[in-house]
Amino acid sequence: METKSRTLEITILSGEDLRIDNKSVKKNAFVVVWIDPFNFKTTKMDVEGGSCPSWNDKIVMDMAMQTRFVSLEVKCKASGGDKTVGFARIPVTDFIGGYSPETCLHFLSYRLRDPKGMKNGIINVSVRVKEPLYACSSQAAAAGMGIPIDGRKDFGVVTGIPI
Repeated sequence: METKSRTLEITILSGEDLRIDNKSVKKNAFVVVWIDPFNFKTTKMDVEGGSCPSWNDKIVMDMAMQTRFVSLEVKCKASGGDKTVGFARIPVTDFIGGYSPETCLHFLSYRLRDPKGMKNGIINVSVRVKEPLYACSSQAAAAGMGIPIDGRKDFGVVTGIPI
């Protein structure tokens, strides 16, 4: 069975008010973007942004059709190893499925939660689907199937919005 996927372009823009144990992050913050446990990528480290880092790092990843969330984990490199600053989960429905085209660029901001579940800063990202999956109606129109509209022979596709 063939697995279908979309290609996502996720730009990790910046963070705001990042803290570890109620102390501002000084430097060396980075983000791990997770699609699933085996599909993740890491941004470059921001060495001078402190508690308001700026990465502006573009990541391109494949996302399986059944994926429901994209996870962002902000970490800080310290002498004792990497420490988790905060975690956010982006519902796929925030950038796929609404009234805007799938390839539209979405600017999103999410509240980070630390490992204890407490609020711990904000992360700003942009997300865009690079290669949209075509819906059934588009494939049917391309194949010449459908109902003629106003006597035309091009079998146009009509989109209806439920009321």
